[in-house]
Amino acid sequence: EVQLVESGGGLVQPGGSLRLSCAASGFTFNNFAMAWVRQVPGKGLEWVSTASTYTYYADSVKGRFTISTDNAKNTLYLQMDSLESEDTALYYCARDQGRDGMDIWGNGTLVTVSS
Repeated sequence: EVQLVESGGGLVQPGGSLRLSCAASGFTFNNFAMAWVRQVPGKGLEWVSTASTYTYYADSVKGRFTISTDNAKNTLYLQMDSLESEDTALYYCARDQGRDGMDIWGNGTLVTVSS
């Protein structure tokens, strides 16, 4: 079964850090680009970052977030530093098929940045 399972969300104060993880199974992880996408409750999806041959970031997180993969563990990570209240969202990992969009999604992990 193809599956993505996120973990690592929680409550953090502004300026703090969190690391999200996404465990992949059911497909050859290192053959695909992988992405993080977030959704503020009641709003649309916002692409955050993609890891493929290179890494790519939304301007809103560039310099604060770092995406990485561990192919031995079939796991995608998102290190989030200098968190801001605007980063509060449900964070999804997804398999990124480029122009064909995201074709596999996890259930998400909630990040809340608040004092």
